[in-house]
Amino acid sequence: MDNTRVREQVRERYAGFAAQQLARHASSCCDDRARSSCCDDGTGGECCPTTNTIPEESLAALTNDAPLPAEIIQTSLGCGTPLELAALQKGETVLDLGSGGGLDCFYAAKLLGHSGHVIGVDMTPEMIALANRNKEKVGAENVEFRQGFLEELPVASSSIDVIISNCVINLSADKDAVFREALRVLKPGGRVAFSDMVSSYEVPAGLRKNIRSWAACVSGAITAEDYHARMERAGFIDVKVTDQPNSNEIVCSAKFVARKA
Repeated sequence: MDNTRVREQVRERYAGFAAQQLARHASSCCDDRARSSCCDDGTGGECCPTTNTIPEESLAALTNDAPLPAEIIQTSLGCGTPLELAALQKGETVLDLGSGGGLDCFYAAKLLGHSGHVIGVDMTPEMIALANRNKEKVGAENVEFRQGFLEELPVASSSIDVIISNCVINLSADKDAVFREALRVLKPGGRVAFSDMVSSYEVPAGLRKNIRSWAACVSGAITAEDYHARMERAGFIDVKVTDQPNSNEIVCSAKFVARKA
């Protein structure tokens, strides 16, 4: 699938979601209360199928803090959280690939303390606007958001301690470029923690060509084995996959950790 076409479809879908959130008219497509209205796109799937989003209480427990406001939690379109595996340390610099409304960035910032720094990258201008609005609401001074592509990160080489990502890499038609860029910006010894959608088996060719299903976290999913192999080819070491449930669904959530030599 052509990456430009995929980007256009993904950007259109998530720009619409962000615009609704900015207008305060909608809940997350991954919120059960909203699935029937905003996930019926004719693909036969859902926005974030078999979503495994961690409860906000558990995220708050990671930081020994109160949950963020519900209106900000509802701007998340994740399929879990990478933060449980990221093992963030005070003062580190963290990059979130496809940061969306910024939820994972805000919790990461709490874990890092005032000496740490979080950079969120997203290609959709409306999502950047939504994330900055949310940033003002929570007062996250050590978080910044940059517009850019995951395949061409607007981040300096060897400048990041930890990279996280939540249900986004599957949306790229050039995952090899995403992994290469992630390795480029990591410091030596830096690490990654990804939560993403993977396919239980090879996605059928017809579905792979369904451009709308790409934006629904379905057509772009690859098997966990392929994901693992691509990360290793990019140069990551100690690649491990965790939390991959046994599922008869075509896609399910999984988590990956790895590091740079």
